[in-house]
Parts: sequence; C-alpha cells; structure tokens
Amino acid sequence: MDLFEAIEKRHSYRGTYRPDPVPRRDLEAIIRAGMAAPSGCNKQTPQFIAVDDPEVLDRLRAVITPKVAETAPAMICVLARRIIAYRDRCFAVQDYSAAIENMLLAIVALGYQSCWYEGHITDEDRLGDKMARILGVPEDCELVCVLPVGIADQPVKPPRKRPFEARAWFNAYPQEDKQ
Repeated sequence: MDLFEAIEKRHSYRGTYRPDPVPRRDLEAIIRAGMAAPSGCNKQTPQFIAVDDPEVLDRLRAVITPKVAETAPAMICVLARRIIAYRDRCFAVQDYSAAIENMLLAIVALGYQSCWYEGHITDEDRLGDKMARILGVPEDCELVCVLPVGIADQPVKPPRKRPFEARAWFNAYPQEDKQ
C-alpha cells in the first residue's frame, strides 16, 4: 500500500477485532514508524510499550472505563517525557502526536486497524496513571495514549469529510465579499 492510500484508508476504528494475534515483527515495525517521527530539538520524548500478553491486556482493560478496545489482540501504549527542549518550550505533545500518526499509518499499511485513545486515558480520572503502574512506567513518563492493534471484525466506515475548498486555500484565507 502506498503512502497516500494508507492516509485515505486511515480512520478511527472503534469496532471489535478478530482474535488473530499481531506478530511481534509487525508491532516492532509499527513502533519503529513512531520512532521515525520528528521531535522538537530531536529530544525524542515519546516512548512506547507494545502489549500482546493476554493477561497484561486484561489487567489494562480492567481499569479502562468506559470500556474500549476490549477485543484487540494487541495494544501500543504511548508514553511522554515532558522535558524542556528549547528555551522554556516543551514539545512533548507535538512529538507524540507525530509519532502516533506515523504508527496509525503503519497499522493501516500492515492490514490492521486502530483508534487514537487519548482523552479517554488522560481525563481527570487519570486512567493512564493506573495503566502506567501496571506496566511499571517510571514517574518521569506519562502514559498519554493507547492504540489498540488488530484486524477489524467489521467494515471500517470512513467519516464524511468537508470538501477541500471548505478547508484549504492557496496564498491567503478567503475574504468575505464586502459589497
């Protein structure tokens, strides 16, 4: 699958997954795609934990409420180290966002589906902290996102997107007619 096809086919999948295991070589390839993403001042703040052990998956899912990705045979947990990269700026959000999108594209290119679960993990109830403790994540890292990985059990339904002309222009933002 070429890059533009992967981009067009990448949609958030919230359905059930087939039970087929995800080979470790595929999980490693997905994480390597995330590691290849740019990072502010090359600080490489994102870190990753691939989970494919059913017992560990069950322990992680037990703390996720409301339930998501219960049938995914694998999960990638994205960690962020919030460190100053330049002057007083921390680029951890940009760093892990670029890494996550690279991984989502790799997931689709390899024939799997996923969904970027972040708000669900980092809300006030701090589910990511509970998950981090299960995984032995050190205190200087925050679990910020979970990507389930597996083969979709249902058809992937792309969302409707507004047309190009409604969201993109050349050389300037369109001005309203001032007549």
